[in-house]
Formats: sequence, structure tokens, C-alpha cells
Amino acid sequence: MEKIAIIDLGSNSARLVLVNIIEGGYFVVFDELKESVRLAQDMEWDGFLKPQRIAQTIKTLKMFRRLCDANNIDKIYAYATAAVRRAKNQKSFLDEVAVTCGIKIQVLTKEEQASLVYQGVINSLDVPKGLIMDIGGGSTQFIYYSRKNILACETLQFGSVTLTDLFKNDNISPAERNKRIEEFIKEHLDKIEWLKTVEPDVQFVGVGGSFRNLGRISRIIKKYPFDMMHNYHLPADEFNNIYDRIKCLDLEKTQKIKGLSNGRADIFPSALAVIKSVMDYLGFQNIIVSGCGLREGAMFHHAVPSTDEKPLSDILGHSLQTLMHYFDINIPHAEHVYNLSMQLFKQLKVLHKLPRAYIKVLRVAALLHDSGMRIKYYDHHKHSSYIILNSNLYGISHKDLIMASFVAGGHRKSDFNDADMLKYRVMFTEDDVDAIKKLSVILRIAESFDRSMSGLITGINCDVLGDSVIMKTETEGDCSLEIKDALTGASEFKRAYKKNLEIL
Repeated sequence: MEKIAIIDLGSNSARLVLVNIIEGGYFVVFDELKESVRLAQDMEWDGFLKPQRIAQTIKTLKMFRRLCDANNIDKIYAYATAAVRRAKNQKSFLDEVAVTCGIKIQVLTKEEQASLVYQGVINSLDVPKGLIMDIGGGSTQFIYYSRKNILACETLQFGSVTLTDLFKNDNISPAERNKRIEEFIKEHLDKIEWLKTVEPDVQFVGVGGSFRNLGRISRIIKKYPFDMMHNYHLPADEFNNIYDRIKCLDLEKTQKIKGLSNGRADIFPSALAVIKSVMDYLGFQNIIVSGCGLREGAMFHHAVPSTDEKPLSDILGHSLQTLMHYFDINIPHAEHVYNLSMQLFKQLKVLHKLPRAYIKVLRVAALLHDSGMRIKYYDHHKHSSYIILNSNLYGISHKDLIMASFVAGGHRKSDFNDADMLKYRVMFTEDDVDAIKKLSVILRIAESFDRSMSGLITGINCDVLGDSVIMKTETEGDCSLEIKDALTGASEFKRAYKKNLEIL
């Protein structure tokens, strides 16, 4: 298995991710490191990277190099962004890194940086039309796209670190400072002509540490029950409440905010002021926080080169295949169970009356129903539920992912833990709870229909006669084992569908 490292040397922090490349175009992160380096700090005055910042960066990159060597990394991709791109002493800095750390850094152009950020977002979020905003320490990028085509890009030559330096003034209050930043940003937004053409149905996607911290703070405040950053939705009114609280705080009080990284407290209000300006300017009512950006774009670039030209057509499918390969799942069996599940979903529609939106839930649960085998066979349905819940799958909403974990957890026994479901109850409607129980029964029967993992049952036809459902199987051999196993779920079927189950 090939191992690669990706180093993202930003204007505020340096990040290292170590990645296993799985044959077939898949990848899984297995380790990471992050250090605050503040390369862009005090650059506004003369355009030079400062010796103290360079020394801290060299120290950090040496640590990164040691971790790469310890893990036998095959190739290191190191990228630098705004601070190094603008630095007048760029060449001497890069030469020093190459000599002392043995790392060759590629300084990304604004276009290359935007391309990698876009690649990370478009292959991990199912958002057809979007405006991506990536706030770094030394720059802020906007990428406008529609139907997987970039329409326009713009880079503002300041970010959270440089704005904090620029508006550093002990004689004004924190609230006044943020007001001035908002006005400053609006002046620059006015100069971007294509922003005036952004369509009203475009969604706002936030990339970068400031958005991730914002999402974390929001989840803590509202006691959001699911600990997942990627694809978290934050309504504008919630953002405004958070911003109104923080913009008036001094540094000491900002540092005490739960969910905010220690190394970001001084620059976070500046980042929020930028976000506020953009949301008001374009009238966005919601922020989608993306956990994927430049580094994930680099992973897709290496592991799935075809995405350089054409983004993934099935984001969720690729993410599912990644986990299926990583957990060494019997893929033909999983896909056959999903196929049988879909047949049952269609055949029983007259009874369950569930909309097609739940098919995504069933797909995840069916394809990953045996993932828990990697932990232990006994109670593997519970392990599968845990794996799905913590999978960070791309291309699916938080609610659908949680529902899929419960559906997979109920595919062997009807032992739903009410306490576990109660934790997420705020995210579910009564219809969702009913759907979980009905889909679990479908998955249980579908898995039984491939009990020998040999694909003997190829088709299913259901007839509803009085108080019974008669399932007629199309087979390619003796399927007595499969039918006997499926009938063990008859009592769960009756509870969910109010019908007796017969299988022929």
C-alpha cells in the first residue's frame, strides 16, 4: 500500500496529514499534525517573512519530516500558500527548508490553490451550486461554481492574521475594530464584479480553520448531538448571535470560548467580521461548513487523478467504496444485499409509504452492514452501527448518516437502544423513527436472502393478500437456508408492517 504525506504550509498554521492510498482510487488518512507558525504575522509592513516565524516553521517542518520517516512515507507533497507566495525572501526561505528539512515546497499560485480547494469541496459535498469562501491567515479566496464547473474565482490579499495586524489599535474597542474590518471588506467586495451575478439559489460553503471553529462553537451552544464537522449547516441567525457575542470581547474573554482553538483566539474575531460582511453582502441565510479543502483536494489529485478534469459523479458512492475496501468487506455480497433491499423497498412501498429520500439511508446501511465484522463477529450489527456513525462519509447529511447507523444496527436483532436513539431524537421526526424500523426489517430480510453469500436469490415479488405479505423468490439454486433465515425476522416484520410474512 502506498503512503503519502501532504503538508499545507499556510499563513497561520502548518498541517501534515499522512494518507494510505488504496488500490482503485481510494484513500484514508491515518495520522496528522498541526502547529501554529504565523508566517504572515507582521508581513504587512515590509513583505518579508520574519526570522522568528521562519525559525518556528523550520522547527515544525523538521518534526513533520521525522513523522514521515517513521511511517515510511513514499512521497511528500508540500504546498505553501499566501504568505510564502508574497514573501520577498521566498527563495532563501525555500532553500533553507530544502537543506535543513529535506522537503521541497511547491508555492501554489492563486489559481492552483483555488483549484485544490475546489477539488476538495466538490468531491466531498453534494452541493450543486456554491460559493466557496476559504479564509486563510494571509488571504481570502472565493470560488463560484455551478454544476461542477468553476465560473469565477477571486483572491483578496488579506486573511485573519493580516487583518488582525492591519487593524491592531489599542485605542479602539473590539466592536469598533470589527466594524472597521466589515467596512473594509465591503469596499473590496464592491470591486468584484462577478459577485453581483451570483444566483439567489447558490449555497455558501465555508472552508478553513475559522469556519471549523465557528461550527464547533455553534454545536456546543445548541448542544448538537452529533460530533461531525463536515457538512454542518449553520443558519444565519445563529451565526449573527455568535458574532454579536464575540465581536465585543477582549482577547482574555475570547480565549475562554468553548470550542475555539487556543492559537486562534486573537485572529478569530477578524475572520468572523469577514464572514459577516460576505453573508450580508450576498444575503446568505445559511453556512455549510466543509471539513475538506486544499489537503483533501491534494488527496483526490493524487489518488483519483481523473477528478482533475471531471469531479466525482457519485460522491457518496466513492466514499462508501473507500470504507468497503478499507474494512475489507465482501463487496459482491454487500452490493447484492443492497440490490435485494432496493427490490424489497419498491415491492413494499404500498405498505411502508416511505419517500425516495430514504433510499440514501438504506444504501449506506446495506453496503456497510457487515463493516462491524472487522471488530468482532458477535454483535457485529452494533459495531457496524458505530462505524457508520463515526465514518464521516461524504455526500450525505448528518441526519441520514445517523439514521443509516440505526438501520444497520437493527439488521440482526430488534434490539434498538431507546437511550441511544433518544440522544439524537431532536434530529428525527416521528416519520423518521418509523422509517428506521421499517428499513431495518427490509435490510434484515435482504441479508438473509443472501445468507450463503452466493447470490442464489436474484429477484423478489411481493403480494399483499389480506393480513399477509407473500414474498415469491426468483432463485438460481436451493435457497432453503436463505428462506429459513429470512423467516426468523417474521415477528419484526409484523411489528413494523402489521402483516404476517410468508416466503415462497
